[in-house]
Amino acid sequence: MGRAYQNRKESMAKTSDANARVYSKFSREIYVCAKSGGADPDANLALRSLLDRAKKSQVPAHVIKNALDKSQGAGGEDFAVARYEGYGPGGCMVIVDCLTDNPNRTFGDVRLCFTKTDCKIGTQGTVLHMFDHAAILVFAGDDEDAALEVLMDADVDVTDIESEDGKLTVFAPQIEYFKAKQALQDAFPDIDFDVDEIQFIPQSTAPIAEEDIPNFNKFIDMLDELDDVQNVYHNAEL
Repeated sequence: MGRAYQNRKESMAKTSDANARVYSKFSREIYVCAKSGGADPDANLALRSLLDRAKKSQVPAHVIKNALDKSQGAGGEDFAVARYEGYGPGGCMVIVDCLTDNPNRTFGDVRLCFTKTDCKIGTQGTVLHMFDHAAILVFAGDDEDAALEVLMDADVDVTDIESEDGKLTVFAPQIEYFKAKQALQDAFPDIDFDVDEIQFIPQSTAPIAEEDIPNFNKFIDMLDELDDVQNVYHNAEL
């Protein structure tokens, strides 16, 4: 495998508590996306992709509907994006993306996850420059040349394309996300994306020592349990 990326944890949720956290995170993200860009997925491409991911993660229809309805109401919650950076167990680089209605509370909660696992939270820009903000599209196929030709014909700036285990993975700058996805859908009408999102991808990975793995797992679990945390990116090689 070439460039490392992380599937979102919601796809691996096993317990009812974990599922509830997944639904809550999706609900918040849908609300923010619909409130800023409109609740019509035909006009709001970001919302359309988000709803597709929510459905694939088996988020109940009523959770999605409630978030959309709430986004169109008067007043409502005022969520803001908050991003924290630092060094996790074993010195790995970490980015924590949040949606919060109380930045002071969220910063305190995230900082506690760092301090309780002997990690160090940094200032803005501490590790961000060591990650690429990239669109990732994974789908069934093995013909890299055909996929690349489709994307190049659509004038998509492809960063990388990989083929492994009957799956093609396309990497592109995050600003090319919608163009790349549309080009593939137009060329392959039956395409079904296994991964369809924008992530921070580490430019290099670093192995985590065996003795640091329990602390790393604790660190990730603590962050995952916070309602305000939407995504955690790292360069740890386990």
